[in-house]
Amino acid sequence: MSPPGGGTARPRVRVPRRWAAPRVPTPAPAGATRVQVTGLRVARSGRPVLDGVDLRIRAGEVHALVGPNGAGKSTLLAAVSGDLPPVAGTVEIDGSPLASWSAVELAMRRAVLPQRSTLSFPFTVDEVVRMGRAPWAGRPEQDRDDVVVADVLEQCDVARFADRPYPSLSGGEQARVALARALAQQATALLLDEPTAALDLGHQELVMRIARDRARAGDAVVAVLHDLTLAGAYADTVTLLAEGRVRAAGPPTEVFTAPLLSEVYRHDVEVVPHPHTRLPLVVPRRRRPAPVSMEEK
Repeated sequence: MSPPGGGTARPRVRVPRRWAAPRVPTPAPAGATRVQVTGLRVARSGRPVLDGVDLRIRAGEVHALVGPNGAGKSTLLAAVSGDLPPVAGTVEIDGSPLASWSAVELAMRRAVLPQRSTLSFPFTVDEVVRMGRAPWAGRPEQDRDDVVVADVLEQCDVARFADRPYPSLSGGEQARVALARALAQQATALLLDEPTAALDLGHQELVMRIARDRARAGDAVVAVLHDLTLAGAYADTVTLLAEGRVRAAGPPTEVFTAPLLSEVYRHDVEVVPHPHTRLPLVVPRRRRPAPVSMEEK
């Protein structure tokens, strides 16, 4: 088609769009809000799972999410990570809605450890952990990949497995490798969904010490935990969920009371201070069955 007034039409020149460099997170003082959840409502298959949930995750703190099965803990973590859209309410990271961050910017701000990590291909442990460095590709931080990967492999006690295929590991070993991958991401918020579930006692303590260390370094750490005594020992703040709502939030010594926990978990519990640390020990009340007499046998 000729342009008005005759002559030959000039072909349009497409100018490549220049993508803006990702906004890198900046350090935050201890106590600053990294994640803010307000009035969150989430549904699965049309059924409400969370309703009116508020949550604040602060830099320099370990925040434990506890509650019985089906309380909505993992759903809340999925909504915070951006993997599950809410029906109502807002989730903000560093003061802005999740949708305002690009995928790379979000990956710089939150690392997620899911309940289960499955891989169908025989990647080595080293390769799996290096996947956590993806947000920093092409940036100066990429120069530290080898140092970061070696460090987190040691932290999580999996350095000796570095060359082994990930599928060949036990469940507990895979869980620690998945944690190492999340740590390698070096995000400012660490979201851990049942990080101690598949671990023995020693490695449970190791993982929670790592969480404590990351908070001390300035990260915001939130962990879904079923072991209330573990939560009481390591968490600065606890949010107790039940039936999709927040029943209590605050320091473990305030949230972990025998009447409240007995009601929420529908089982009588006792809360006693540790004889040395004074941290709360949550103990279910049990009745030991009487021994069977010889006559009854």
